[in-house]
Amino acid sequence: MSTPDLAPRRTFGGIVAVWVLAVVAGVAIGLFVPTEWRAQWITVALGGCVIAAFAVQLWGGRSQAFIQRVAVSVLGALVVLGLITAGFGLASIVPR
Repeated sequence: MSTPDLAPRRTFGGIVAVWVLAVVAGVAIGLFVPTEWRAQWITVALGGCVIAAFAVQLWGGRSQAFIQRVAVSVLGALVVLGLITAGFGLASIVPR
């Protein structure tokens, strides 16, 4: 049996950190990657966010609701990268 945490650590910061990583990766892809390669690099960025979500939650050291925290981190990163990709798509149909 384990003893309960007297003052549990906050876990929302680790979740938001993965979302911020997704925003930074999406913006970097938009700035530095040619248009025809953006979809592939967004996929790579999402894979990096999955690995980062596991690493951040393992580093936190709490086992309670581990899967839920990782899932929320990855789902948020997916939504963020999806919105950025939608922005790329809308920007590509605007005439220059």
